[in-house]
Amino acid sequence: MSNKIQLTPENIQQVITDPNPEKVLLLTFYSNQNPECVQQDQILEGITAAYSEHITIGVIDCDVQQALASQLAQQIGLQALPTIVILKGGAPVDMLAGAKTEEEIKEALSEHLPSPEVILLDQAKQFLASGELNNAFSYAKKAYDIDSSNTRVKLVFADICMQIQKFDEAQALLDSVNEEQRDPYYHNLVAKLAQAAAAQDSPEVKRLELAVEAEPDSLDLRCQLAQAQLDVGKKEEALASLLTVLKKDMNYGEAKRGFLDIIASLPDGDSVASAYRRKLYSLLY
Repeated sequence: MSNKIQLTPENIQQVITDPNPEKVLLLTFYSNQNPECVQQDQILEGITAAYSEHITIGVIDCDVQQALASQLAQQIGLQALPTIVILKGGAPVDMLAGAKTEEEIKEALSEHLPSPEVILLDQAKQFLASGELNNAFSYAKKAYDIDSSNTRVKLVFADICMQIQKFDEAQALLDSVNEEQRDPYYHNLVAKLAQAAAAQDSPEVKRLELAVEAEPDSLDLRCQLAQAQLDVGKKEEALASLLTVLKKDMNYGEAKRGFLDIIASLPDGDSVASAYRRKLYSLLY
């Protein structure tokens, strides 16, 4: 795992003096000859998997780095293996001597780690940076569900909603931000949302809406309208247009494929996707 480091005399000072004041270092004294050390090492890896941005494990291998282990053991008063020393900002804040359960380790760490919604939000940002928008949405929503009053959560969630063209949700999130907390990030998102709204006011969509009104039985016009709606981010409206086509002819052109592609583009658990998936199933079965 990338946040697990074998400590040596050459790297220990750099690892311990991490400049990030929020980063937690778990300095663990380990021996492969000790079954409790092996078991606790597995527990630590499981716990820290969800905190890769916030926790580093620094392993003192007492079998390999005997001189270093002896020096540090004297400094901290080591009395048992395994032992975990928790450091934050380069300073020790807690010590867990002897074998500990997963629950005991989590309880000790809870005082020094960010809140669950902040951790989820960081994961959402990572997915956003890598272009995995649906995963970013899912994690941001989880963070919002935990603390819907957190302004930073609201803004990141709104940003992600705009990028997957869920403009109504983005607007609702931005509207809920208190005036005194409307920082430059907020105003940047408001400007982006205004641009998106202007783009949605598409002359082509209006033209095709009028054409469909004039020829309501034309399935081709309805498919063209769905594509125009999709092009400006109106996914729910596009689904509604294609559903009308499918109700009349389930095998018309690429209507079914287009319908399913739109649903697939929405995040897991999305209410619009769920609703229209059920509507399609009702037509099929």
